[in-house]
Amino acid sequence: MALSTDNLKGVTLALLSSGFIGASFIIKKKGLKKAAAASGICAGVGGFSYLLEPLWWVGMIMMIVGEVANFVAYAFAPAVLVTPLGALSIIFSAVLAHFILKERLHALGILGCVMCIAGSVIIVVHGPQEREITSVLEIWNMATQPEFLLYVTSVVVLVFVLIFRFAPCYGQSNVLIYTGICSLMGSLSVMSVKALGTSLKLTFEGMNQLIYPETWFFMLVVVTCVLTQMNYLNKALDTFNTAIVSPMYYVMFTTLTILASVIMFKDWDGQSIGNITSEICGFIIVLSGTILLHVAKDYERNPSRGTYTQISPTLTAQLNGEMLKHVEGSEMSSDGEIVVNIKRPDLYKK
Repeated sequence: MALSTDNLKGVTLALLSSGFIGASFIIKKKGLKKAAAASGICAGVGGFSYLLEPLWWVGMIMMIVGEVANFVAYAFAPAVLVTPLGALSIIFSAVLAHFILKERLHALGILGCVMCIAGSVIIVVHGPQEREITSVLEIWNMATQPEFLLYVTSVVVLVFVLIFRFAPCYGQSNVLIYTGICSLMGSLSVMSVKALGTSLKLTFEGMNQLIYPETWFFMLVVVTCVLTQMNYLNKALDTFNTAIVSPMYYVMFTTLTILASVIMFKDWDGQSIGNITSEICGFIIVLSGTILLHVAKDYERNPSRGTYTQISPTLTAQLNGEMLKHVEGSEMSSDGEIVVNIKRPDLYKK
């Protein structure tokens, strides 16, 4: 299926957004390392010296540019098309980290990159065309459809239940609580971003939409949803491993956003079963590739180790010959280090 002019602009902006955001992670990390080396205090323990590091600000500016490009992309292409392409930022980040930060990209990570690219191509080729909208009032009519109002009501009720009932009891132990709040609110924020972006696009084209209160209402929803997302995403990242939070949040957020877009904008109306099935398959491939990439990153941070542990020479000096006699299976290596055979009791349980 040939891309329309608007779809082509939206896809191009989404790709540029992914490139800028992916590169910003690497540049910011380089800036953080440089600032930590200069001050001796890293950001992870409360240091703020990175605020004086120009390289960090370059990364921050690139991230802002990427987010703006992503915002504008929603004004030109359906959310079903734009949202899954956000996974490509992970690819840019992983590839640049391999060459710039010397963070090795394993075969599993390479497979994840290939899957993300393949899935994205399938989605772009079979994605729906952007419908022509001439007024924010059209979007308001879509947003007040009974089926979408039912979705919004369900999301709001679920968010309140998660925040006030489950978060105090299970927020620190179950990753689904915080990521669920972020994803649910995220689906509403994307719908509002698309409505606001379309309104601004029409305004720049000469059809002023700022005179309608609906435009300002969508802006209020965007601010409210984004602030809630940021709050609970920070809580999730502060509480749980990033390798768990990131893929789970991406899967839930993207799935709910596509669902909301299909309900509100009727993205799949007029599409053949074949195209819809292809989009779903492409989406699943992108999700699988994203999870593989994060699994590869987690493997890099926590590689599997054998049952033999080497004790460094600094500790060797603290162990005398008498103590070594009580360490079962210990031996001296050729380079002077002590190798201790640590037996894991659970391996010998019948």
